[in-house]
Amino acid sequence: MDDELPSSETLAPSSPISSSSTSQKSKLDLSKILPITILSAHFKNNEEKELENNLRQYGAPLTIDDSKVKILIGKVGTKRRAEFELRKRKFRVEEVSETKRAHGTKEKVGPPSKRRKIYGSSSRPIRVEDGNSTTEPESDVETVDEADTEDGRLAEREGIPLDISLTAEAHSVFKNETKDDIIWVVGVDWLDTCIEAGHLLPLQNHLVYKGKVFERPAGRPARQSIKSAFSTSPLPKAIASTLPSRKVVATRPDSALEILERAKLDASGEKPKAPYQPKRQFHSHGSRRFEGKTFAPSALQGPGHLMSQQANLLQQTTSEYDGSDTEFPAPPVWVVRGIKYSCQRQTPMTCLNEEFVDLLKKIRTARILIDDSIGVRAYSTIIASIAAYPYKFVHPREIIQIPGCDEKTVQLWVEWKNTNMIKAVEDFKNDEAMKVLRTFYDIWGVGARTARSFYYNHHWTDLDDIIEFGWNDLDRVQQIGLKYYEEFLEPIPRAEVEQIASVVREHAVRLRDERVTVTLVGGYRRGKEASGDVDMIVSHPDILATANLVQDLVESLEEAEWITHTLTLSLHNTHRGQSTLPFRTTKASGAGFDTLDKALVVWQNPEWPTREEDLAANENVKNPNIHRRVDIIVSPWRTVGCAVMGWSGGTTFQRDLRRYAKAVKGWKFDSSGIRSRENGEVVMIEGEDGVSEEEGPGGAERRVFEGLGLKFIEPEMRCTG
Repeated sequence: MDDELPSSETLAPSSPISSSSTSQKSKLDLSKILPITILSAHFKNNEEKELENNLRQYGAPLTIDDSKVKILIGKVGTKRRAEFELRKRKFRVEEVSETKRAHGTKEKVGPPSKRRKIYGSSSRPIRVEDGNSTTEPESDVETVDEADTEDGRLAEREGIPLDISLTAEAHSVFKNETKDDIIWVVGVDWLDTCIEAGHLLPLQNHLVYKGKVFERPAGRPARQSIKSAFSTSPLPKAIASTLPSRKVVATRPDSALEILERAKLDASGEKPKAPYQPKRQFHSHGSRRFEGKTFAPSALQGPGHLMSQQANLLQQTTSEYDGSDTEFPAPPVWVVRGIKYSCQRQTPMTCLNEEFVDLLKKIRTARILIDDSIGVRAYSTIIASIAAYPYKFVHPREIIQIPGCDEKTVQLWVEWKNTNMIKAVEDFKNDEAMKVLRTFYDIWGVGARTARSFYYNHHWTDLDDIIEFGWNDLDRVQQIGLKYYEEFLEPIPRAEVEQIASVVREHAVRLRDERVTVTLVGGYRRGKEASGDVDMIVSHPDILATANLVQDLVESLEEAEWITHTLTLSLHNTHRGQSTLPFRTTKASGAGFDTLDKALVVWQNPEWPTREEDLAANENVKNPNIHRRVDIIVSPWRTVGCAVMGWSGGTTFQRDLRRYAKAVKGWKFDSSGIRSRENGEVVMIEGEDGVSEEEGPGGAERRVFEGLGLKFIEPEMRCTG
């Protein structure tokens, strides 16, 4: 698979910390700063590992226990992003402005003017929840008795929590003039400058956010995280001992104090007080209607959720893997290099872990239906990564090393291997509300939000309810989707897809000339034996020939009775002169699927073997042929490669393609073309007038891969699920 990867120059890891002389490095001591953790956002390849190594090299008290952490360091450039990262970690914070003394008074010193102008500051507490976090906090910083030390007295006077000894130098950097719980978010450049100088330096412009903490995530008993356990070799005895085929019950160790307190409560007959549970705020983590459901995000599940996950992990009932002695194949190059974009690797239609992937897809469907957009993206990434892995899993350590996979993925796999099922999937399949929502979601033109509205707001439980009580409130697309519900669920064989495309081309040639091209895209181009609908890109080397072509095509096909209903007819591309979508789009320019001229139609073959006899007997005879969904997209020739590429990959492949273009090239990729994010200019990587007619749309697509700096990936290897 190595020859399918980008060049080493593209993938070469770059450390976020610059090198400095040995003499300078030897002077820097970070052992007395406050507990620090790494924010993993925006790191590429091995940058995060390099940062961790540098922090450990200089003795920094690294921790992943959010109940103790004081400093968060990473590639975070704005307050808004810092607040988002804190929300993910379940902090409730309020921004604190830096102060300095000037002639005996306190003068407010805000962030740099540019940052203040754009984002301002937050003046109210921010409630922080992250239902999708799967990181297992661990305590790796020991509490030090500081009362007898000079640094401890200094910290106590200044109101700094006494959880680590501070030197005067460290105190001058992370100063806290109140008794509040303060947290700092700093950029990686601060560590870079400290290494260069050989000693701690003021934060200055490296301070992204300073906040007062009102509430922290609960602490955890000190233990090793699943990720570290499964990514090191050999496995620690504590984990390896659970891997052979025997049952181990996971229990939480109780301190003597906890046992005595419970005994007193039992004797008095009192019930222990429940811990304070703040009112939850959900940030795209799903509707609270699904609280307590196992297929919902962690934020919506009960307090015992993580403990039950640990029990599932530790109750081993299979001997398929045997701990540290297990051998499994060396990971592919894209895993070793940490390649996270699916457009940089091959993903075949079928994979050796297909059964596990199918279960993950069901969880993703559940997240779609409960409005957990973050979970949908996370599971899509996991599914795409596993689908690209060329070996059958034999050990959890294989999973944890794959980009995009995490401890939760390991837990699900181990649960499946142990029990031959995943409880979240079983609960999803058996949940009555989910059954109804799945039925409604399968209606063409009905999304997850509308499906929930049908069920929870209107209390409809089947298709007949919608027809009887809500038909007049449906839009035309939904009415057609409901009318042909069963037919639209029938898959379309490849032969029928090809026949539909041939009819479209026949009409396009009549309207223009033989130079018209029709390229089947979507699932058909990826090699599916049957498709849910038919997607095709129609183009012509003459720019004038594609203007208004979609409208002419629809009229011709309607007249010939191939199209029974036209639900969407978009001429956005023609109206803007068939140019690439503007960098700053407006509604009039189109967005999403409407960036090109497009018709969404209902298709039905008007011919059947006994047509003449049936019509002779009854002129109102009903056509017995099945109705199909067909998308006809028209692209100008000069960007037909972008159109074909934009409509050929799986959903995650297309998402990663846009992310890659933005992160690596600084471009905005769209099926209508490419623009520079720096100046908004069109990037004509297919040529001013497009490729030659001999190259065709397929050759144009290869030009786009080349222009993006990507190795060409055959459509059959873009099946990200």
